[in-house]
Amino acid sequence: MPYTLSQLLNRLSFRQLQVFMAVFERRGYSRAAEELGLTQPAVSAQIRQLEQIFNQPLFDYVGKTLHTTPAGDELARSIQHIFGELQQLQGQLSELEGVISGSLKLAAVSTAQYVVPHLLAGFLKQYPKVEVTMKVVNRAQAISRLAENADDLVIMGMVPEDKSLSFMPFLDNELIPVVHATHPLAQQAHVTIEEFFQQPLLLREHGSGTRHALEAYCSEQRLGLNWVMELGSNAAVKHGVLADLGVAVMPRFSVQLELQQGILQELNIDGFPLRRSWCTVHPSRKHLTPAAEAFLDYIRNNMAQIQTHFVNFYGTKGNPAHITAL
Repeated sequence: MPYTLSQLLNRLSFRQLQVFMAVFERRGYSRAAEELGLTQPAVSAQIRQLEQIFNQPLFDYVGKTLHTTPAGDELARSIQHIFGELQQLQGQLSELEGVISGSLKLAAVSTAQYVVPHLLAGFLKQYPKVEVTMKVVNRAQAISRLAENADDLVIMGMVPEDKSLSFMPFLDNELIPVVHATHPLAQQAHVTIEEFFQQPLLLREHGSGTRHALEAYCSEQRLGLNWVMELGSNAAVKHGVLADLGVAVMPRFSVQLELQQGILQELNIDGFPLRRSWCTVHPSRKHLTPAAEAFLDYIRNNMAQIQTHFVNFYGTKGNPAHITAL
């Protein structure tokens, strides 16, 4: 027989719900335990208590893969709603005190991980009571998280053409062709696009924004991609080029140090760099927390300083991003 609400409140704890969400999001007991600073048996015990309270299994193993049961999916949706309401309450109470605090949940595509810390450094000086968490994802995962409303803000380039999304471009993301400094093309003052794409090409995985931008460009130019290896991160692609496994098109920020050291060489090719903009993105109808609103205001009000900072810090050659609104 199901418990009454009063009985549930007497038996449930927020810690149990937090543990459940960690297992749900991480898809594993050991990964959840690592995230929460608990032992795996402690996590398992919390999940068993929840299953006893609801009298239904919440997770199932199929082989070695953990899957959520229908009851677990329903519980996850309810917890996300509860935690979202608590987050809004926390922000509203902070506003009453005249202080911005609470949590700021960001998801950033992997190319933006070089940018976001610089934004947060200035933001947190103004709002030291805000607690920030950031997940690094690829473009496909970022789009999925937007659909799930999993974060306060997503930072990505190449925003989907979707009128239900609000976005604010704030910085150019230049994609440049790079080779090892000893590569034969590095000795040429000018390289044709055909010469470059005849080389073994190292690519990011499907779902990556960098790969999506390059494939879109090649489709427009009717060029084929002679790729030899698919790698799951910018760091892996960079080290592939450093090992002289091939050439690549990469975000300038991710290879700037190696360019300055002369280990990698940017090629002079007509049509490059490819310019995209990093943007903050969120569903248009989303009720933003005070911390998220403050972060957007910080970027909006410091746009010129942000541009200057990155030009000076990384030596970028791009022009400021053109700001548009939906």
